Amino acid sequence: MTELKACKVCNLTRQMFYGVAVTSLSQLRIRGGEALGFSPDASVSVVLEDDGTIVEDEDYFLCLPADTKLMLLNNRETWTPVPRAYGGTGQPNGESVDLEVDGQDNVDGAESWHSAATRLKQNLGNIILMSEADLQSLIDVPCSDLATALGFSQQKSRILQETLQTIVDRREEERQSKEILQLYLKAIEQESNQDPPETSAKLDETDGVQVETTATFSSRLLMVLKYKTHPETRLSNEELQMVVRQGAKVMVEALGWDSERTAVLVQDCEDELSKRLQRVQALNSLSAQKKQSSNTTSQPRTERETRAKRRKQQP
Repeated sequence: MTELKACKVCNLTRQMFYGVAVTSLSQLRIRGGEALGFSPDASVSVVLEDDGTIVEDEDYFLCLPADTKLMLLNNRETWTPVPRAYGGTGQPNGESVDLEVDGQDNVDGAESWHSAATRLKQNLGNIILMSEADLQSLIDVPCSDLATALGFSQQKSRILQETLQTIVDRREEERQSKEILQLYLKAIEQESNQDPPETSAKLDETDGVQVETTATFSSRLLMVLKYKTHPETRLSNEELQMVVRQGAKVMVEALGWDSERTAVLVQDCEDELSKRLQRVQALNSLSAQKKQSSNTTSQPRTERETRAKRRKQQP
């Protein structure tokens, strides 16, 4: 029997949280939607209540700790942070968070690292689910304060902060790689725009990946993007290039999604296109090496055949 996961769900207003126990993300949408009074045929999306992270992958959902607060959004609703009253921190249902912060400290920053430390204390595996802002807040906090919040020794807390810094650095390297890819794709687009008018609707070959210059979205493409899990793996090279070139702003209008969810989709398409480009380049390199090796091997054989023919021609 599949294990039940306990969750707390709320709607966009956060006026009330409902506890549900489900076995999957799809079941959460159904039962949570019923608890919140959503229409049975409504399109429901799930995000983390505290920071708006979109939850649409089943494995990601199963990794969340018990009693995670999730927000269910209906139709075109978009996540917003908890409203803050002037001079204090607003919390739904009269809940409040008491933070010991000096008068000159940033209250929002203190709350951020306290919240992140609490999630980390529940399960160290939550590191992979944290945003860079949360990770950086744990890195910047004094080691002694972090040790107290987690119940660690100062040495262990120092090692943890070094590990978190490594994770942040790695994410920054990945971001820079993506920026390079974006520049590469932009160069392709500029070359495409310089083609003669009579050939502008054709497909160009770039490192083995076809690039489509038309900007029309087929119904099949939109269906895959909206309703398939990991849609980027189901698209052709031309379709991936089209999504990346149009960008999140155009795709928001085409899909009817919020900007954050659409940006994640476009980024996934960029990553998939990058992987395919790398595979094509690797295959081209391997083919060139094999061809060079074949030429080197055939040369001595040709010389031996030439010498043999000369000996036969001698009287």
